[in-house]
Amino acid sequence: MPKYLNPYTDFGFKKLFGEEASKELLSDFLNQLLPPQHQIAELHFKNTEQLPEMFPERRAIFDIYCISADGERFIVEMQKAKLRFFKDRSLFYVTFPIREQAEKGQWLFRLSPIYFIAILDFEHDEADERRKFCRDVALRDQDGDLFFDKLNFKFLQMPLFHKQAHELQTHFDKWVYFLKNLENFDHIPAILNEPIFQKAFHIAELANLSREQYTAYEQNLLDYWGVRAALDTAREEGREEGREEGREEGAQEKALEIARALKQSGLLAAQIAAVTGLPLDTIERL
Repeated sequence: MPKYLNPYTDFGFKKLFGEEASKELLSDFLNQLLPPQHQIAELHFKNTEQLPEMFPERRAIFDIYCISADGERFIVEMQKAKLRFFKDRSLFYVTFPIREQAEKGQWLFRLSPIYFIAILDFEHDEADERRKFCRDVALRDQDGDLFFDKLNFKFLQMPLFHKQAHELQTHFDKWVYFLKNLENFDHIPAILNEPIFQKAFHIAELANLSREQYTAYEQNLLDYWGVRAALDTAREEGREEGREEGREEGAQEKALEIARALKQSGLLAAQIAAVTGLPLDTIERL
């Protein structure tokens, strides 16, 4: 039995970063990604479900949504599987904290900074020239000069982080090493034996969960394994069938196979739709 929870599960990620008792961990982690002028001294959580006024069916549900004492807004997402139109979805998500800043009456359109931070349990950029562990994206002009510094995207492709304990150089390195290896630790490594990580290990220790929490975590873990197994199987079958699969019919059938496997694992239809790109009504009919 592992000693610590899997941070890639919904339960594990929110237990580590999404509760009042763990706000110190989230602040410390985010501060490693933020410039000096946007360092967090204090933050509070906001409602993770956003409903736009005109299109309630186009709601967004974030993993973690929080705001600092100075007004900076942060959406933090843990993504377990590669999604179609992930960049589009990321851009759509940041429209919610933009719109909520609109003030009634006379308003000069001044916005507070917004950060979208995605921790990816997969490689999103497959082209060699773009394979970066951390992609830091901002609005720039044709010469590469920064045009607007209040909208920022940070994508962490966890499979591309390969540092071992003796290679960790920064506090950020330690956080990534902690997240990537947490489930495999059976004790606190010397390199992470400092107060902030001691607290993180304590929160992540399975023995400290209540019976109800452990049951919820086990179900989350089964969902996580189901997603990974279904995607790995589909990927292997795709390789065996060759790389000519540009045909629409074959791609559609493969998506249906993945959807069936994910539905059997207990995943919600909306989550399956996000992974496969299939219409919601198609998934519900499976």
